[in-house]
Amino acid sequence: MPIFVLKYIDYFSKFRSSDNSSEKVSINKQLEYRVDIFLSVHPYAKPLALLVATLMLICLGGLALFGVTDDSLADCLWLSWTYIADSGNHANSEGMGPRFVSVSISFGGMLIFAMVLGLVSDAISEKLDSLRKGRSKVVEQNHTLILGWSDKLGSLLNQLAIANESLGGGIVVVMAERDKEEMELDIAKMEFDFRGTFVICRSGSPLILADLKKVSVSKARAIVVLAEDGNADQSDARALRTVLSLTGVKEGLRGHIVVELSDLDNEVLVKLVGGELVETVVAHDVIGRLMIQCARQPGLAQIWEDILGFENCEFYIKRWPQLDGMLFEDVLISFPDAIPCGIKVVSRGGKIILNPDDSYVLQEGDEVLVIAEDDDTYAPGPLTMVKEASFLHIARPARKPQKILLCGWRRDVDDMIVVLDASLAPGSELWMFNDVPESEREKKLIDGGLDTSRLVNITLVNREGNAVIRRHLESLPLESFDSILILADESVEDSAIQADSRSLATLLLIRDIQAKRLPYREAMVTRGHRGSFSQGSWIGEMQQASDRSVIISEILDPRTKNLLSMSKISDYVLSNELVSMALAMVAEDRQINDVLEELFAEEGNELHIRPADLYLHEGEELSFYEILLRARQRREIVIGYRFANAERAVINPPAKNERRRWSVKDVFVVITEKE
Repeated sequence: MPIFVLKYIDYFSKFRSSDNSSEKVSINKQLEYRVDIFLSVHPYAKPLALLVATLMLICLGGLALFGVTDDSLADCLWLSWTYIADSGNHANSEGMGPRFVSVSISFGGMLIFAMVLGLVSDAISEKLDSLRKGRSKVVEQNHTLILGWSDKLGSLLNQLAIANESLGGGIVVVMAERDKEEMELDIAKMEFDFRGTFVICRSGSPLILADLKKVSVSKARAIVVLAEDGNADQSDARALRTVLSLTGVKEGLRGHIVVELSDLDNEVLVKLVGGELVETVVAHDVIGRLMIQCARQPGLAQIWEDILGFENCEFYIKRWPQLDGMLFEDVLISFPDAIPCGIKVVSRGGKIILNPDDSYVLQEGDEVLVIAEDDDTYAPGPLTMVKEASFLHIARPARKPQKILLCGWRRDVDDMIVVLDASLAPGSELWMFNDVPESEREKKLIDGGLDTSRLVNITLVNREGNAVIRRHLESLPLESFDSILILADESVEDSAIQADSRSLATLLLIRDIQAKRLPYREAMVTRGHRGSFSQGSWIGEMQQASDRSVIISEILDPRTKNLLSMSKISDYVLSNELVSMALAMVAEDRQINDVLEELFAEEGNELHIRPADLYLHEGEELSFYEILLRARQRREIVIGYRFANAERAVINPPAKNERRRWSVKDVFVVITEKE
């Protein structure tokens, strides 16, 4: 109270000396304003004011008792405190004066303790509210930090949980601009086993440094920045600002940053800002390139799901000193439980070389890239003695022109056209069917950096129409296409559910139209246009897709993907779940991003499906190692196979030295240079 009085007197003297023309304010309002400012600015103003009020009541009560009793001043002050602390003490007072004073002091004491209880209750409520809303600091280190919230979060958490299972689980911290309780409720609804991994949620903005420090960003081993659902440009702009915030952390960052982007054109800017700390995964680009690869070789969809996910086999890089000085052709048969497919060459600045020459000699510091089940499930063993198998001099079948239909328009369609032109055989046709006016398409492609006059292998055929209107689709020769790619249209990219609904409607209409044109298709099959593979082989089944064009659908919501997979109305479905797998893999080991970029790129090495008759005769008995060495004479690395009567391919097979009988209808999955 004295503080309030002094502040008021000081201000009142200044107010009286101010200009007389200023507006007059009452003393009560000035005092009320000063008290309000004092309580708002100073965090400990309330308990301090309560302490001052208690001392004043003790002093005033002690002086009043000293005036109505014969006790000393010290005894009166103590007696005044006892009345405040315990209101029942005044019952022993005798005489009108002492009783009146003691009752007054006790009444004041009850008010003070009521205010004390109020302060304690408010403090406890604020603390609990802070914990409930996720405002407390995360005291963790070597954790994985996820910034943002999107439909990919569930798949990402699942992959991280599987990756950390061998370590007994890990810690994943999720910070988003959502209520903590809502985030925890949504995560609890996810139907998968966390395998010992704990997920901690915090509310906050990645653009605020204080919120980043709250989740121990400087101690995280990996930071994943998720793209927001909705507009691609806005999402990438926010990702860029997030990277700027992360680079501004004074303590520095222990781990790397994995940024999910929506537009390939923004990748350069994000890497420019983040420098060596940043690894980028462009969701649209990854899905687009996978769709193109699967259009050419549909069986690759399952292969990529196995390699990108942590459930089966994936890429690992590790140094093995005992392999120094060994030829790569010997390294290939030195791992019983893994398949070497590349070398991280220390003499070239740590560059990862996929499918190196057999004559390459491992140097000190080199690391081996393998495909294995887990990072602790493989190790080099004694060099296996493999019987030298004679090489079959069978030429690869020449690539034949293909006819592909693109349904829909997306922002990076120009990049997809470039990749298709680089991968398809000369004379191929690319039909583009969407509701973008033909007069505007050329301008959009030029704005995207594509000059259609420079296309070498493909010819563009433009058709305008709505992919969800049956009569528009019936104007197309749907029975003549080798592959049909249904894209998530740019016009509805802000809504995953709406985009998936549109893709699903297009898929159902195309299937129905194809079914009604079955007699014509049966005649077309006899032409042998689809390649030299037999109808009983896996590749033949994939290419013909039950006498229909292979349809590859881009699905954004994993829930829609599960429905399509169960109903089997689409041959292959590529969804954002694959992007989540890639994000998790790069978060666990940033070096893998270089491997994925090469496998997705137009140049370098790629995954390929080869018919068995390139490596063996019908009924020949060979071990996997013998087939591996035969493939090396074609500069290929065999990483798996699929039997003719099997449903799925086997990647990194066990018992590699065990001989078995093979059929020419079997197929092999290889890493080879792009054709």
